[in-house]
Amino acid sequence: MKITRTFDLLDQLKDKYPKNDILAYKRQGQWVKFSVDDYIENSLLLAYGFLAYGLQPNDKVVTCMNNRPQWNFLDMGLPLAKLIHVPIYTTLSVADYTHIITHSDAKIVVIGNKQIYKNLYPIIQSLPNPPKVFVIDEIENATNLNEIFELGRQNRAQFQTVIEENKKTIQPDDLCTIIYTSGTTGIPKGVMLSHGNIVFNFLGHAAQQIKNSTHKALSFLPLCHIYERSMNYEFQSLGISIYYAESLATIASDIHDIKADVFCAVPRVLEMMFDKLHSAGKDLSGIKRWIYSWAFHLGEQFDYENNSWWYNKKLKIADQLVYSKWREKFSGKEMLIVSGSSSIQARIIRLFSAAGMFIFEGYGMTETAPVIAVNNPKEMKINIGTVGKVMEGVQLKFAQDQEILTKGPHLMLGYYKDPDYTHQVIDEDGWFHTGDIGELTPQGYLKITDRKKEIFKLSAGKYIAPQLIENKFKESIFIDNIMVIGENEKFASAIITPNFTRLHFWAAKHKLHYQDNNELISLPLTLARFQREVDKFNLSLAPHEQIKRFRLINAEWTSQNGFLSQTLKLKRNVLYKKYDAVMREIYHKQE
Repeated sequence: MKITRTFDLLDQLKDKYPKNDILAYKRQGQWVKFSVDDYIENSLLLAYGFLAYGLQPNDKVVTCMNNRPQWNFLDMGLPLAKLIHVPIYTTLSVADYTHIITHSDAKIVVIGNKQIYKNLYPIIQSLPNPPKVFVIDEIENATNLNEIFELGRQNRAQFQTVIEENKKTIQPDDLCTIIYTSGTTGIPKGVMLSHGNIVFNFLGHAAQQIKNSTHKALSFLPLCHIYERSMNYEFQSLGISIYYAESLATIASDIHDIKADVFCAVPRVLEMMFDKLHSAGKDLSGIKRWIYSWAFHLGEQFDYENNSWWYNKKLKIADQLVYSKWREKFSGKEMLIVSGSSSIQARIIRLFSAAGMFIFEGYGMTETAPVIAVNNPKEMKINIGTVGKVMEGVQLKFAQDQEILTKGPHLMLGYYKDPDYTHQVIDEDGWFHTGDIGELTPQGYLKITDRKKEIFKLSAGKYIAPQLIENKFKESIFIDNIMVIGENEKFASAIITPNFTRLHFWAAKHKLHYQDNNELISLPLTLARFQREVDKFNLSLAPHEQIKRFRLINAEWTSQNGFLSQTLKLKRNVLYKKYDAVMREIYHKQE
């Protein structure tokens, strides 16, 4: 059958992949599995129930929960009832929650668990016209979503024909969902995506997938983000079972538990996994430590296309001695990892791929549903340092300043209630201006060089692309995160948050004495060690790009404390404000 709307996936699953574990999640330490029949039944009950509750076509329903099968039931049930799904993050600010729920005209908010309810319910109740709140977990004095399920059961006969008629009349160009961009600046904007936008996109990258209905995927990135959501659609279109991780802290054990074949990640997650693998070698001694270090550095030289026969021979030895042990800690077999949201360090791709955990980097945006380009697993010709080839059916070109422009079936309907901004980013010829700067390699691979808005000029007129420089420096085992600064200044500088785990190990080795992290990062020996790191990475940069001064900060930048976006990108405006005094001190400026 042909899939043209998101809910068409249900019929295809029924026809082609009638399996008993299409969706699963962990509850009280046990995996709770849902069959395809369960999936379809729960989705239909919600569709009947919302209609019985009195919702009208195009009413908006906000969902706020961690990944779980109930999210999918809602995601299918809502469009079947001609309702608009508005999924949101569980860690937004009060201002963002207030804006999204009000701006979206939400009639209902569905909340996952007690902690989210505790944070969100008071905000909802403070609104002039608060929407009705339903919860999934059992929460005292809260209305449970089971009431909608029960309404569905009681009114099945009345609304079955309505749903069947909806399935006939809903068109691919009809609005399916509104996704509010997390953004690194400004208030969230509601991206309107049609069924056709989403379906075109996930079928496009599904055509490149090498996993099938015999395989399992672990899902842990938020489903409210179009990246993970689109990949979940892809998995369903191929009959791949989706298991939702218990938490971010249990990713490794959950991968091992289900023997996962594929998962999606963002670079920050893979950086943390990389650091753990690197740290594991420090606990060894003698010949074991030497072998581990040799295999680690060998992996960092891996290339998909240009490995020599001698390199491949050494790779087999490294696999037997080291890499196979890594895989045993995960799924025990080769895995496919999809990486998106921001650029990933080349050495991480090389090492993981050498170890049989193949990373495929892609590129896209919420406004493009999301994939524009991706490295192709079927070809196994990965051009490291690029985001792959432009997906079939996607049009792409470059503006005079090398900004990436795109149009095609993947392009959003526009921003909800904001035609002016829609016209700012989509020109008269229908080209969407991504805000990203890039280029095509001679082989046709897309390379992203920076965000247009983040590129800045030094006072001498030289341009600085901070993301490229930051990614280089994050290869250091001593650097957790870094922000390059220097707009309109004579030279580039950086604010650095150290990897304190690694720094503490180094300090103990050198018998440094300190009371706390603040004292540690102020010690002359610590500053000298970081200066050597800076000097090392400066060698690979042009003179005007080199970091001339830096400051170490005793802080952690996360999405929870507002310094990173929900997709773990630097919120530069927030960081600029936070560290204004530090930046002034770097450049010897007075208040």
